[in-house]
Order: sequence, then structure tokens, then C-alpha cells
Amino acid sequence: MAAVEGDRIGQHLGANLIRVEHIGSTSVPGLHAKPIIDLMPLVRDISAVDDLEAALETAGYNWYGEYGIAGRRYLNRDQPDHSRRIANIHIFQVDAPESERHLAFRDYLRSRTDLVQDYATLKLACAAQCSDDIACYMDCKDGWIKKIESEAVSWYRAVRGT
Repeated sequence: MAAVEGDRIGQHLGANLIRVEHIGSTSVPGLHAKPIIDLMPLVRDISAVDDLEAALETAGYNWYGEYGIAGRRYLNRDQPDHSRRIANIHIFQVDAPESERHLAFRDYLRSRTDLVQDYATLKLACAAQCSDDIACYMDCKDGWIKKIESEAVSWYRAVRGT
């Protein structure tokens, strides 16, 4: 699913696209996840993506602009009948600090099966506590994620030698 959706968004981003990274829970083997793909296209020039807003909306994406994260362009795509979400798309310029954070978190979890289990347990508890309230669910996970992200970025930089 990630590859198909990555190709789909990539066709719209054209030559500006460097690569598409699969992030989020579905990118971590063994992690409990909703069947919604999170992708992070990395582009040469984030401002050029703004010129694609109408074309992306015509292609079925919902455009939200930065949506709370400076330098990001956030889109999502639902089934044509709007019965369920298919993908969340987080477009960043390749050198954006936020892109490193996402990659570090994903790769750190992939390397730490103990943390995958801890995160899965937390996610299930938050889902039970928050029902369909996405803000509650995100807040419930936030402290754990921030702690692990900090560790992950340090680990990621050490592994990459940066």
C-alpha cells in the first residue's frame, strides 16, 4: 500500500521529488497500527509544492498546508466514498529538521523491538481511553513519543555519523 500511494503522490510532485519515505506505525514491523499509510515525500523546494494545491485536490487529496508544523505541507486522502482514510502525506523539503525527526523515530523503533512492544501497549491503552477523540489519543501518546524521539535523534545521528 505504501509503495502504491508513494508512486501516486510522486507522479504529482514530479521532478521536485527526491524520494518518498514510509513513516508512521505501519512502517514499523510488529507495531499495532490502523490501516492508514503515513508517507513523507522529500522535495527539493517546498514552496513549489504550494503551486500544486489545486491539482492535488483534484486528484483526491485534502490539502491542509503546514497544519501546525512549519515547513510541512500536509495532505490526506480518503476512499472516494469517504468511508475511510487511506493515507496521510507529510511533505517536507529534504533538509527540514522535522524530516530527520520522523526518520529517526521510525528507524529507532525498527531497531528496538522492546520499544515497539511498549509503544503498542501505550497505543492500545490510549485508543481505549480516548475512543474516537483523535486529539485525546495524540495527547495521550505525546509524552512517550517526545521522550523516545529525543533518544532516537541522538541515536540516528550517531549511526549516520552526523
